[in-house]
This record gives sequence, C-alpha cells and structure tokens, in this order.
Amino acid sequence: MARSERLLTLLQTLRRYRRPVSGAVLATETGVSIRTLYRDISSLQAQGALIEGEPGLGYVLKPGFMLPPMMFSQDEIEALVLGSRWVARAADPRLAAAGADALAKIADVLPQEMRDEIETSTLLVHLRPPVADKADLSAIRKAIRAERILKLTYSDEGGTVSVRNIWPFALSYFEQVRVVVAWCELRQDYRHFRTDRIVEMIPQDGRYPRRRAVLLKEWRDQQDIAS
Repeated sequence: MARSERLLTLLQTLRRYRRPVSGAVLATETGVSIRTLYRDISSLQAQGALIEGEPGLGYVLKPGFMLPPMMFSQDEIEALVLGSRWVARAADPRLAAAGADALAKIADVLPQEMRDEIETSTLLVHLRPPVADKADLSAIRKAIRAERILKLTYSDEGGTVSVRNIWPFALSYFEQVRVVVAWCELRQDYRHFRTDRIVEMIPQDGRYPRRRAVLLKEWRDQQDIAS
C-alpha cells in the first residue's frame, strides 16, 4: 500500500471513533505494524491533523480537520456521483438541487483528472417516476430538524380522512413515494405517513417533548423486534 493511501486509511479509521482508540486496534484495522502506525500518526500530526493521544492511552481525531479533496479515492468519487444522481431523481426539487450544487463544489476543487471522473462516470440511475407529493417536503425536513409538531389532515389508503398531531423525526425516500416516520399523538404509537396522502399540513409552534434521536432509536428497536 502506498504511503499516501495508508495515511488516508488511517485518517478514515480515526474518523469512525469518537473516543480514544488504542494503537493496537488502529494497527490491526489499517493492516500495519504498531511501529509503522506510530510513524504515520506523527506524519499526520506534522501535516496539521488534530490527533491527540499517546501510546498506552489511545488516539482520537479532533473535529474540524478537513481532508484535502485530492485524497478522494476513485470509489469515493463514484459513490458521490451515484448518490447525487439518485437524489436528483428521487428527492424533491430543492434537495435535488442541493445535491447537484454540493457535487459541483467538490468538482471545482478536484484535480482535473478527478473532475473528469465525475463528468464521465458510467454509473447511472433509472427510477420509475415518483408519485406527486401533496406536502412540502422541505417544510417537513425543517420540522424534523427543529423537532416541531406537525398538524396533519391525512387520508389513508381507503380514503378515510383524519386530523392528528405528529412528532416527525425521519423522512424515508422510496423509489416512488416518500414516507414521514413520526410519533402519532392520536394513536400513541409510531406511524408512517405517505406524503402524497397528506391533505393539509400546518407546522405548530410547540416543540415535541422528546428528542429526535431518542425517537429514532426507539422506532428502530421496534422495527428490529417486528422483523
């Protein structure tokens, strides 16, 4: 493995850990000797990487260190292109535009040969046309980020209309439909709401009483039990 690739692998491994990790674990995961690992950590620190720690205590990469764009691997570039193309076809227009803008910003700072990889990528996305949304997905995403209650007028599969307050904490994108995952005050349980069946949606001033991350974990645990 080339030294530059080895250093990149070490940085990416450190990024996965929020707490100090031992040199032995890092050496095993990156496939190098402990002596080489210590040299690589010193090299990265000399280049400005905010790695704190020492032998026997472990190492942690502090937030804020940015990888130079030229250190993207070809697989990473292809993943970015494929993800951007999927978002352009499956997400709402605002999110699709944001994905395209983000990829363009990355391309602007890449070396020419890597920029060419983006423009000539042969990874294509083909999806069936999505069902038209009745709700504003950007407003739903905003409510999720702010942990705000939404008041919905909702029509179920059989056409029955109900009004309910929900605590939205996730938005799932399927090939043809989008689904809000939320705690429903009416049912006192987790429910899924297709955005093409939302007749009316009114964001409320109140913030729901539980943290979004807690709701997401509890819902995932419930899904694991059900499966």
